[in-house]
Amino acid sequence: MKAQQIVTLTINPSLDKSTHFTGFIAEQKIRCEKPRYDAGGGGINVSKAISKLGGKSTCVCTSGGSSGEMLEDLIAKEKLDSIVIKTKNWTRENFIAFENKTKAQYRFGFPGNEFSEDEKDKILQTIKELKTDYLVISGSLNEGVATDFYQKIAKIAKDSSIKVIVDTSGEALKKVLETGVYLIKPNIGELAKLIGVGHLELPEVEKAAKKLIDNKSAEIVVVSLGADGAILVTKKETHLVKAPKVEKKSTVGAGDSMVGGMVWALSQNKTLKEVIQIGVCCGTAATMNEGTQLFKAEDVVKLLEEIEK
Repeated sequence: MKAQQIVTLTINPSLDKSTHFTGFIAEQKIRCEKPRYDAGGGGINVSKAISKLGGKSTCVCTSGGSSGEMLEDLIAKEKLDSIVIKTKNWTRENFIAFENKTKAQYRFGFPGNEFSEDEKDKILQTIKELKTDYLVISGSLNEGVATDFYQKIAKIAKDSSIKVIVDTSGEALKKVLETGVYLIKPNIGELAKLIGVGHLELPEVEKAAKKLIDNKSAEIVVVSLGADGAILVTKKETHLVKAPKVEKKSTVGAGDSMVGGMVWALSQNKTLKEVIQIGVCCGTAATMNEGTQLFKAEDVVKLLEEIEK
């Protein structure tokens, strides 16, 4: 298999459909504008973000049915290297709608269809054959997939000395932490659950993250603080970066953009301070655009100049 410095994995991708409409009245027909289609799902978005920064990655994803074929076409139009694992069940679709008057955004996410045992084995075998420095495991699990599935993938990758970056939540994230990975990106609420508390205030985040590091759950913990930015914590370093103030149009793909920016920066041997700065600026830049188109590279450059002043 062709070696690539960064590989992203999306086992539960989505065909994202977004549109605009005016007026939201129950039981009445709502007229929508022409839809936009994008290839979606955590790892796919991370690969798109890396590409926007001038980097390269291999995008590993599943694909099934007509929606999967459309997903593959969209990935090809983005000029992303890809490894596609075919499935019998169709790739899911997601729907995002923007109300023109209120500027409100409505996001409808659907579960991914089940895999056969053979399809799950194909995913694991694909990971065993990888030659890469970084593996980004991102997004939700499909219906019927055991919560330790990402943990199995992380073990395979670690056995090949691959640095594993995980962006998921719930039981799937807890299981991965039992194995220990290179980097995780929980939000502040998820971090609280991981250490068994109901709530965390900002001054408590560093100590909470270091609990996970001391337990060898992760080497780097990046905690997303939403509009307040993010904090990166390792055993020896802590960097808090506040998000630049921008006009927010959509939050779709902001977290994936942040991960993409960080893993690209890591692959470029940037300092950890630069890694979190670039990640925050990519995530913030993504909120400046509507739909699921992520960010513009020129916006990232401007935001970096702003926070470095």
